[in-house]
Amino acid sequence: MEQKKRVCIIGAGVSGLAACKYLLERGFQPVVFEADRSIGGLWKSTSASTRLQTARWDYQFSDFPWPEKVTEVCPDSKQVMEYLESYAERFDLVRHVRFGEKVEGIEYVGVAEEEMEAWDLWAGTGGAFGGGRRGVWHVTVRQEEDGAVEVHIMDFVILCIGRFSGMPNIPTFPKNKDSEVFNGKVIHSMNYSNMDSTAVTKLVKDKQVIIVGYLKSALDIAAECAKINGPRYPCTMIVRTKRWNISQLEAWGIPINYMYLNRFSELLLHKPGEGLTLSLLATILSPLRWIFSKFTESYLKKTIPMKKYDMIPKHSFFQGVASGLLAVLPEHFYDKVEEGSIILKPSKTFEFSKNGVLIEGEVTPIKADLVIYATGFKGDQKLRNIFISPWFQKVVAGTKDMIVPLYRCRECIHPQIPQMAIIGYSESISNVYTTEIRARWLACLIDDGFILPSKRKMEKNILEWDKYYKTYSGNSSECYRRSCITSVHTWYNDQLCKDMGCNPRRKKGFFADLFIPYGPTDYVGLELKK
Repeated sequence: MEQKKRVCIIGAGVSGLAACKYLLERGFQPVVFEADRSIGGLWKSTSASTRLQTARWDYQFSDFPWPEKVTEVCPDSKQVMEYLESYAERFDLVRHVRFGEKVEGIEYVGVAEEEMEAWDLWAGTGGAFGGGRRGVWHVTVRQEEDGAVEVHIMDFVILCIGRFSGMPNIPTFPKNKDSEVFNGKVIHSMNYSNMDSTAVTKLVKDKQVIIVGYLKSALDIAAECAKINGPRYPCTMIVRTKRWNISQLEAWGIPINYMYLNRFSELLLHKPGEGLTLSLLATILSPLRWIFSKFTESYLKKTIPMKKYDMIPKHSFFQGVASGLLAVLPEHFYDKVEEGSIILKPSKTFEFSKNGVLIEGEVTPIKADLVIYATGFKGDQKLRNIFISPWFQKVVAGTKDMIVPLYRCRECIHPQIPQMAIIGYSESISNVYTTEIRARWLACLIDDGFILPSKRKMEKNILEWDKYYKTYSGNSSECYRRSCITSVHTWYNDQLCKDMGCNPRRKKGFFADLFIPYGPTDYVGLELKK
């Protein structure tokens, strides 16, 4: 019997656990390198108020439902961690994880870069391990405990390092207007999330806090500061871009996913490779996008005092969904705004002064003792840094003027980098749900279930999806480089199912398949190629 190839997974978060599980099912014995001492990825360290942004039945593995004791629609971070730990225990994944072992670099050796560039097929053959004269990966790992360094030789590497952790994105300022002139303290939301509740209370109690940002981390931190300090020491949020942040997952009694996240809603969009019939349908039905968006916006404006606080975005709600740039508001968020515990300050730019922060249109700085950047992470740079090869560093994340160059219909293969996959880099309505089917697809590819198209076809596909993202997600790099597949997640899953040789139509009945949104349980029992 042929010996199974050596496969390693870097990271034991949601993506790493799913990849490990499906490789084990195919007879592989993957090694999972995890720098920290526990599984869970970014769920290991979140602020106390953090909850899921989607309903729990959409954020679950297909074959592992939430326990009955969890009844909340959107469970909190502690419950999510318990769920992930139970999943790892159920499928005996932890014994494959090497905790406290940080991957410091990976290097592909055995094949020259010029030869790789000349290949017509990915990895030379279109298969996971190539053929003939193939290379291997040297994975350099440092032990946290004693600093010892070891190089592991692997035939295939799966990167599950995430893009929302590790390297904080810090705004830049002109000279003498940065945090160096500020007498207070400046931290990033990453540092805040690593604190326990006692440390957080000590940090913000009786302090004038400014938070820069208006997505999930910023909202959670603001809610916690408001709870600790109340209106006596209000928390100020500097909102550089207004968002369609919502209080519930419905509009005028209709669940949002019935308007934006089913097969019918995908008919309203032009998708790469869709064919003439679907293209005509998208053209005819496209006005419904505007109608659905205005319908939802009217509800949000009616139920949330966005206009009162000058917080109505300039872009449509549909674009917010397509780009993934929206969030579910913490409970009673605008009540805290109304009582004065949270102050919203829209401003595209800001700068530091000795005692606070100065924003657009104001001559007096906002006084502050503490400024917290909830400004995201440098996911692209984090991805580049793991490669030793300057060429791979250059090509892996592409350039700012287009999307990250992963084979779009599959979202985890880079045409120029052989014997490697990336899972968990693009976004969707539920990262668990999307990650799991990608892990299934990748395990099928690694087990010789199918081969990939030529590099030229994959690169053409990337350009087609670049046009798609810029059309629907927005024309700024902040939007299209998120590679959010939320608006076409069922179409995306269809392509993976076809590759794996299983029927993508998972529901019974034409109308159910067209109008009822797909979720994790629809993909239970996929019959895959062996």
